[in-house]
Amino acid sequence: MISLSTPITGLAQTGLTTPTYTITVDTASSANAKQWAVTALGGTQTGVSSHSVANPFTCAFVRPLNFKANGTINPATGLIRQVAKNSFKVITRKGTLPLAGQAPVTTIITTTIDVVAGADIADPNSVRAALSMHLGALSQASASLGDTVVTGIL
Repeated sequence: MISLSTPITGLAQTGLTTPTYTITVDTASSANAKQWAVTALGGTQTGVSSHSVANPFTCAFVRPLNFKANGTINPATGLIRQVAKNSFKVITRKGTLPLAGQAPVTTIITTTIDVVAGADIADPNSVRAALSMHLGALSQASASLGDTVVTGIL
């Protein structure tokens, strides 16, 4: 069960010093999601603003509305005819300025996790290992990823 505690300690980024984010539960856009809004900032984050209607700063976790099951097994081959996947998402939205003096436009960061149906029972540790490595890599590369999306240099 997804539950965030406040404040969230942000990861290292160029130009941000010990960033923290005070959050509050927000109403998600659908029943299969949980969402939080950033209500206050900590550390040094020059020019960054917390959530408002015109300048959103939210994080939502979304699960499938209806979980999928695998198709039938082909009697001739012994293989599943169609392997289904259940998609989970983490979506962060942040209002960002396209140009000084302009209204904010929402930047959207989405992580999609497509889990093979049945893997939750047949291979749960591999699902967890994939998530562990993926999130660890994002954590380790946080500052460099921030530099890359700002400079375009990979």
